Amino acid sequence: MDRFVDLVVSAVLLAGLYATMAYGLGLIYGVLRVVNLAHGGVIMVGAYMGWILHGWLGLDPYLAIPLVVGATFLLGVVTYRVLVRHLPRGAAGGPASLLLLFGVWLVLRNAAYLLFSGNDQTIRTAYSTRAIPLLGSYVSVNRLAVLAIAVVTPVALHLLLKRTYLGRAIRAVAQNADSCTLVGIDVERIYTITFGLGTALAGLAGLLSATIFSFNPGFGSGELLKSFVVVVLGGLGSVFGTGIAALVLAVVEVFAILVLPSYLTAAVGFVMLVLVLVFRPGGLFGQRVLG
Repeated sequence: MDRFVDLVVSAVLLAGLYATMAYGLGLIYGVLRVVNLAHGGVIMVGAYMGWILHGWLGLDPYLAIPLVVGATFLLGVVTYRVLVRHLPRGAAGGPASLLLLFGVWLVLRNAAYLLFSGNDQTIRTAYSTRAIPLLGSYVSVNRLAVLAIAVVTPVALHLLLKRTYLGRAIRAVAQNADSCTLVGIDVERIYTITFGLGTALAGLAGLLSATIFSFNPGFGSGELLKSFVVVVLGGLGSVFGTGIAALVLAVVEVFAILVLPSYLTAAVGFVMLVLVLVFRPGGLFGQRVLG
């Protein structure tokens, strides 16, 4: 029973991180219909920004969240305005956007190799090794903090999309950009802000990951693949579905260690992805427009 409780707690904590990694990818695809392959590179950038702010300036990684989110938002805005907005829209722009954003990811990764070498880095704080009792087991303070932020993030995103003029404009553009132009909505501005928000969420995920795991310039590739699994599993464009899919993936991966060798558990998520694409292409909750 104790082992079962430990696995459940671990799955919930891991689900929070998976959901945070996937929200930015799902948001950008839901509005722009662009698969952002630079997502993994931005996760790596967020990790290094947190490491720099903590190691060089002594700023606590959680207090650095506004700076990292703001900087990666600007990175997303610049990326969209300089590169992405010039791509053709629709199906014709699909291969071009994939190649372009993959190239951006390679640039970010190689820049990190030049600046920081390929050595693994970690963010160590005074509470990194602390744990508190929870349901009969001990849980890292960092993992609880990540879970708390992972709960707040979708709530804030939901309120933004449902309760603000900007959010309503984003949802309208996601449904029909041409009609939005007719009623005076600046579609390019909405695309720019959305790409910035999605990129900022990736930067946040990178910072949170860096408080738990070690990282290097290659960091983000596995996280990108996990984000794909979560977004497709939950339904493209579904904020609620993304959170539930993250929990499903985490539970399956964590409990897979009971029946599979540890080196095979990472493949479980991709098996799920293949099964969903074959039997339910719209995801568990169907394709929605930021629902």
